[in-house]
Amino acid sequence: MTGLISQEFDADLAAMLIEGLLGFVEQEVVPLERANAEALADARQVYLPTGRKAPWLVDLELEVRQRSAEAGYFACTVPTELGGGGQGPTVYFLLWEALYHHCGAGRILPFEALAHFATGPSGVLVEARDEAVVADLLAGRRSMCFGLSEPDSGSDAWGMKTSAVRDGDEWRITGTKQWTTNGPSADVCLVFAVTDAERAKLRRGGVSAFLVPTDTPGFSVDSVITLFGHIGGDEAILSFDDVRVPAAALVGEVDSGFTLALKAVNEGRLYNCGRAIGLARWCLDQAVDYAKQRRTFDRPIADYQAIQWHLADSATELYAARCMTLDCARRLERGERAIKELSMSKLMATEAGCRAIDRCTQVLGAMGLTSEMRFYDAWQQVRTVRIAEGSGEILRRTIAGRLLQGDLSL
Repeated sequence: MTGLISQEFDADLAAMLIEGLLGFVEQEVVPLERANAEALADARQVYLPTGRKAPWLVDLELEVRQRSAEAGYFACTVPTELGGGGQGPTVYFLLWEALYHHCGAGRILPFEALAHFATGPSGVLVEARDEAVVADLLAGRRSMCFGLSEPDSGSDAWGMKTSAVRDGDEWRITGTKQWTTNGPSADVCLVFAVTDAERAKLRRGGVSAFLVPTDTPGFSVDSVITLFGHIGGDEAILSFDDVRVPAAALVGEVDSGFTLALKAVNEGRLYNCGRAIGLARWCLDQAVDYAKQRRTFDRPIADYQAIQWHLADSATELYAARCMTLDCARRLERGERAIKELSMSKLMATEAGCRAIDRCTQVLGAMGLTSEMRFYDAWQQVRTVRIAEGSGEILRRTIAGRLLQGDLSL
């Protein structure tokens, strides 16, 4: 997580950034949503028959990123070494939580306003050599995808088969990546490949990272992976068929890419805490309002203990998850590795978020199932991040491992 640590947490500055970011969404993004409301509400216009996002939507995402970059929000949590604002883990979490809490589910464009490690600039690129690509990512002119997972290598990333072989002043990359977020539309892919098979087999390095433009010969999007019955998606299977890249494509040192991958995954876990808690709080806000307005048997349903317990249990678990994540972020701010705490925070936030959204759906009854309320999308998103960047099972394994190694601190 060192890529996120640049300056001490400043509560007043964090509040200003949150207010500014949400104001940007209302002033710049909402008008774009209104102007394209009919198309955004129709999945057949959002996605092409191939499952990819339609070009008009990709262009709108580009516009939001660039406007946010110009306004100073897009890269505010990117390290200063790259030209970003340098805000650390606590602000990073708070911004994502606020964005999801404010905007809620069923929307696409608002979440392009803040750089995410898998699709844009982050501390992972501090050692990138291709300055032109990094500059474009910072300015929002290009988007990225993160090529780590493979068909036979998910939770155990050391099992990757994609390889990179040095050939004079170039590298030749061959292999397949899967579950690659933003893969169908990215302009560049940060791909991880084995450069020393023996070291990788021993789990002692041997993996390197490369920035590969997606228009490079040999790169292809094999297919779009769709989830939850949707007709399109943002995950892809990518192929690298003897893709040739110059030496400048290398990020960091040769054989040291796995350290970068872990840094990115850890950043993603903090992001997923913000996403899960923010979306669940958005649902809880609506459930509370609905419970006060909806009447049965001549009384608001908020008077009934069953409804009160759904609301109370949800608020309690979300508060616990939020406190855990803030504590974890501040440990990271101080330079601690916080491996156990980050795993516990992500586990708690995503599982508590799922439970809270389910309870809020129950409070609304049949209304909670409707497309109008969009609770289904909130649940699907949070259910997805219970697996992304470390499933609950992997996180529990990590937590138990740290405890058994003697890390009993809380």
